[in-house]
Amino acid sequence: MRERLPMTTIPQVAQVLQTVLGATAEQAGRESGFVQRESKLSGSKFVQTLVFGWMAAPEATLEQLAQTAAALGVEVSSQGLEQRFSQAAADCVRRVLEAAVQEATAGAAVDVSLLRRFAGVFLLDSSTISLPDALAEVWAGCGSREGSRSALKLQVALDLTTGALRGPLLQAGRVHDRRSEWQQSSWPPGSLRIADLGYFSLEVFQRLAAEGAYYLSRLQVQTAVLDLAGRTYNLLALLQAQDSPVDRPILLGAHHALPARLLAARAPLEVAAERRRRLHAEARRRGQDVSQARLRLADWDILITNAPSQLLTLPEALCLAHARWQVELLFKLWKSQGRLDESRSAKPWRILCEVYAKMLALLIQHWMLIVSCWGRAERSLVKAIQTTQRYAAYVAASFHDAASLCTALATIQRCLSLGCKINKSRVSRRTYQQLLAFEEGLA
Repeated sequence: MRERLPMTTIPQVAQVLQTVLGATAEQAGRESGFVQRESKLSGSKFVQTLVFGWMAAPEATLEQLAQTAAALGVEVSSQGLEQRFSQAAADCVRRVLEAAVQEATAGAAVDVSLLRRFAGVFLLDSSTISLPDALAEVWAGCGSREGSRSALKLQVALDLTTGALRGPLLQAGRVHDRRSEWQQSSWPPGSLRIADLGYFSLEVFQRLAAEGAYYLSRLQVQTAVLDLAGRTYNLLALLQAQDSPVDRPILLGAHHALPARLLAARAPLEVAAERRRRLHAEARRRGQDVSQARLRLADWDILITNAPSQLLTLPEALCLAHARWQVELLFKLWKSQGRLDESRSAKPWRILCEVYAKMLALLIQHWMLIVSCWGRAERSLVKAIQTTQRYAAYVAASFHDAASLCTALATIQRCLSLGCKINKSRVSRRTYQQLLAFEEGLA
């Protein structure tokens, strides 16, 4: 097996790209049954056509995909391409995607001291893509009136410091986040893991602490909060008795008694109002009532962490908790710019091929972002994706010659380095502005 070294340079990205979309895709074509005899549209040519075609134009037609195939040296009609979308084809593209996910990337750490205190700041989240009901045996959905019978969930962990991406890991849409692979994963000692309530688990927090890693999470309000003597707090009474933000040592869980810090501060009025609106909406959906205590707790931002105060202050913790939005933004961009959850077709296997291939394209775009401009805090993910889309055809035409491919990727790198700066907002500070504010004493 080829040793997977972290990609840090354009030549390394080019080599991995040619391997994954070349030899790996060829093997996937044979093992999946997509290729059963000699054909001009081999496994690698098929995957390359879909990846580069939809990278350049996420709404590409079959005719446009056929043009991409021509740029790769294969003449195939749009009808001929349409006939190749099958269960075996989807299995082929999925195998290539899963191989690509295993490739390691390492960009320059962003120059923000708050982030660089940790051996990585990992943001965990998932996103679900609804699929045709005919695919329920491949990816099972919720099967309820509110959800599709078939759905694919993407699990991602994004290192906010270097841009390194773990995943996307693929799992059935019906599987809860608490059962994701992330719950059993190890994280580097000294790193910080930030996840939402879907991943809340005292057992996981206990294991992270034992391994020397830190966690930062919202508090699941049903969790028992105890003082250091083991007496249970009334959480609402504790918060309402404070005239200032709360930062105190606690024990979590009546049975676990996990040492942690309780951090809390009053939320902005509009944020608290939106939380109460959501609580009422969810209660109506379930045919239940919302307790007054739960509605009053909506006035507070409540976090727990095992990071010591000298490493992470309460204002810094609140800022990093807000920065978790960056992984949600990544999913949003994948869907809005990469059209990951859209298709021109209603045919199940073509749709599944499209999801896998577009995810491959977005992963390659992320590799380019990491080795080009992640080290700049003011980078724009939107502009970065748009730039790689503009040059996708150039990359496809250069793919089979290593030197030409490096030249094409280096061109993208220069464009990303020079022209992908996010515009400052005069209304509200961007995430990078909030992070930098601690260094400038303006937080």
